[in-house]
Amino acid sequence: MTQDERLQPNAAGAPQQAEADTPSAASSAPGEADEHHCEEDVELSGHIIDSLVLPKVLDTILTLGGDFEFLDVRIGRTPTEPSYAKLRVRGRSRDHLQWILAQIGAHGAVPVAPTDCRLQPCERDGVFPDEFYATTNLHTDVRLGGEWIHVQRQEMDCAIRVDPEARTAVCVPMSDVKRGDLIVVGHDGIRVRPQRPSHRAEDAFHFMQSAVSSEKPKRVLVREIAGAMHRARSGHEKILVVGGPAIVHTGSRDHLCRLIREGYVQVLFAGNALAAHDIEQSMFGTSLGISLEHGGPIEEGHEHHLRAINRVRRAGSIAAAVEQGLIRDGIFYECIRHDVPFVLAGSIRDDGPLPDVITDVVEAQRAMRSLIDGVTFCLMIATTLHSIAVGNLLPAETKVVCVDINPATVTKLTDRGSIQTIGLVTDVEPFLNVLVQTLESLRREAATAS
Repeated sequence: MTQDERLQPNAAGAPQQAEADTPSAASSAPGEADEHHCEEDVELSGHIIDSLVLPKVLDTILTLGGDFEFLDVRIGRTPTEPSYAKLRVRGRSRDHLQWILAQIGAHGAVPVAPTDCRLQPCERDGVFPDEFYATTNLHTDVRLGGEWIHVQRQEMDCAIRVDPEARTAVCVPMSDVKRGDLIVVGHDGIRVRPQRPSHRAEDAFHFMQSAVSSEKPKRVLVREIAGAMHRARSGHEKILVVGGPAIVHTGSRDHLCRLIREGYVQVLFAGNALAAHDIEQSMFGTSLGISLEHGGPIEEGHEHHLRAINRVRRAGSIAAAVEQGLIRDGIFYECIRHDVPFVLAGSIRDDGPLPDVITDVVEAQRAMRSLIDGVTFCLMIATTLHSIAVGNLLPAETKVVCVDINPATVTKLTDRGSIQTIGLVTDVEPFLNVLVQTLESLRREAATAS
């Protein structure tokens, strides 16, 4: 019997689950508690139909060997009207039921009679209590003193630190927790709100959500990406760019420089490589020793990036090298000139590294977290590891576009929880070229309209 066949109308017109052929009944073992003695009512509200939240919840219950029946369902009649569902969830035992409730809670299912969240102090710096609640990137609230409190700085794979006196809750990474911090444990008193889908028919973030393909209508998608960036800039919102060295290798540097000059980049995250090869091109006209004019190798060109790094290290910083005239153009020249903050996170394979590179990965994470507040749009370009790292830091409401010639990069990003990501499988240079042209067209249209 399919899941849809289980939803049969009762006398009142509300769907209810068929009695026969339920997985929970079939999977019950002798001696286990009667599942009807372990039940709890939960409710979901919002856009639970078009976002597929309700089917996901039902599927999760059945997959985990549980059972359910509908107590109330109200379907929104317009794209903007929310829906509501009330379910009775059953498990084979109390522990089994709690396991199911924890899993469907991640989709926004909340007990009808919620309790306050449970708090437990940390015993050591950098160590959570054993039963800490692991966060998602979705909007989350915790119940404290009978009231729901919004969790600030939403981020996946963290814990929730609560200050009962200030009545605040905030996501905290493991490395930053201190002894005595009160941490939410278990799943009681937690409410997760699924991401609300866009209802603009032309919105790329609606009809291309999380899909990864090299056969997407790229010009349509780039136009929507440009539109989102243009709206963000017009609304004085923050746009974050996460870039890899392929931006320089493919001859795309000037496109990114133009985006910075025209105010489409408020924050830049990268590694040592992007900065090193950007500065190499500024000083020597090469990238990895290859001429960006004729595409051929240059004698002793393989040394150029090392010499560029060495000159910047002697100057003391990228900003100092710009002020001294050692760097006269390029991505980081534009960042310095236009006060665009950047974070360069290091790795064990870096040459040098440049003096601005943060070699402590925990400190690099902290530096990135300090700059992502207010970011509404993130453009990730040709960098697998940095894209995944930054994706882990962003809340689900942040629009993310990942551009890479390798579809595995986008797949890895979405597999690790950044479900809000649009993936565009293409080469960097043509993408940035069309993006810059489209943004210029939008700018002219806006100027004409005003």
